[in-house]
Amino acid sequence: MRSTYITSIIIGVLVMVWLASGYLTKPDGLPLTTIAERNTNSAATQEEKAPTRVRVETIHATERERITVLRGTTLSKRSLVVRTQVGGIVTQRAVERGDLVKTGQLLCQISVEDRLVVLNESRESLNRARIEYKGSQHLSKQGLQSETAIAQARERLASAEAGLKRSELDVARLRVMAPFDAVVEDVHLEVGEYVTPGTNCATVVDLDPMLLVGRIPEKEVPRIRPGLVATATISSGAEVSGPVTFVGKTADESTRTYPVEIKIDNGNYRIPSGISASIRIPIELVQAQRISPALLSLDDRGQMGVKAVDADYIVHFYHVQIVSDDPAGIWVTGLPSVATVITVGQEMVMPGELVETIVETMVEPELPAIAVESDSDTKSS
Repeated sequence: MRSTYITSIIIGVLVMVWLASGYLTKPDGLPLTTIAERNTNSAATQEEKAPTRVRVETIHATERERITVLRGTTLSKRSLVVRTQVGGIVTQRAVERGDLVKTGQLLCQISVEDRLVVLNESRESLNRARIEYKGSQHLSKQGLQSETAIAQARERLASAEAGLKRSELDVARLRVMAPFDAVVEDVHLEVGEYVTPGTNCATVVDLDPMLLVGRIPEKEVPRIRPGLVATATISSGAEVSGPVTFVGKTADESTRTYPVEIKIDNGNYRIPSGISASIRIPIELVQAQRISPALLSLDDRGQMGVKAVDADYIVHFYHVQIVSDDPAGIWVTGLPSVATVITVGQEMVMPGELVETIVETMVEPELPAIAVESDSDTKSS
C-alpha cells in the first residue's frame, strides 16, 4: 500500500517538473513576444497588404416630400336617430332604408286625433283674450278700470298666446322630418304602430362630406397641422384627397397616439362609412437617396448604416434611417449629399480601412415622393 503512494508521489512530481520546464525554456527559433509587439507586427503586416478592392457608386441626394403613412377608416360626419316628439298612431312611413332625403323631408306621420280641435279652441281663446285686454285698456283711459284688472287681462292674453303656440307645435310635431341631407340607414316604425314621445322613427347618416380618421404617433404631432392636404387610397382602390381638419391634443393611454381627421368630398355618396384606407399626409421636405437594401449593415452597437468611401479612399460607416421603399430600392437619410457607397465588398472592409475602388455608373430614375410608415399602423383603428 505504501509503495503505491510513493509511486504516485514520484509520478506527480515528474509531471510538475515537466510542466514547469515550459516556462523556463523557449523553443528554438520562436522568440517570446508581448501582446503589444504582436499587435504592432499585425498592423505592419496589414500596412504591407494590398488594399481591398471594392465596387462603389456615387449617389446624389434629392429633395423629396416626406409623407407619413397611417392606416385609418372612413367615418360619417354625423349619424342621428330621429325620434318622435308626440304620441299617437303611425299613419305614414314615407321612407325606406337607403333612401336619400333632404332637410325637412317627411320621415314619419303621426295621427292628428283631437289636436286640430285643441288648436281651434286655442285660437278662440286667444281672440277672446285680446278683446278683453283691449276693453280693459279703453276703460282704463276713462278711469273706469284699475291697474290690477289691466294686469290680469294682460296675463290672460299671454296665457292664450302660449296655449296657441303649444297647440301649433303639437300639430307640427305630427310630421317627423329629416334634420339634414342624409341617407336613411334604418327605419324603426310601421304604419299602425302606436308610439309615445321619444320613439325611434328612422336613423339617418350624413355622408357628405366624409371623414377619414386615423391615429398618428407622438413624434409626428408637431409636423401635422390643419390645412395640410392629405390623400388616401380606400379599400375599393379609389383615390381621394382633402384637408386635415383636426389633430387631437390628448393621447390614447394605451397606444400613445393622437387622433387626426381629414375631410373629403363625397357628393355622390360613393364612399360608405367604416371602410379601411391608407392615408398619406405630407409633412416636410427631406434630402434622401435611393440605395439597394443589400447595402445596409449593422455596427457594433447594432445600429443600421451604410459603408461609403471618402475622397482619400477611406471607409466610413454612416448611420441611416429608412424613410421609404419602392420596387427600385429604399430611400434613406443620413448620408452625405454626394456619397460614394460601397456596393460590392462592404462585408469585407471595416471603417477606417484604406480600399481600392472600382466605380460604377448609377442612373437615378424618377420616383414618387417619400413615404414614412407611421408607428400607429398597427395600433389604430
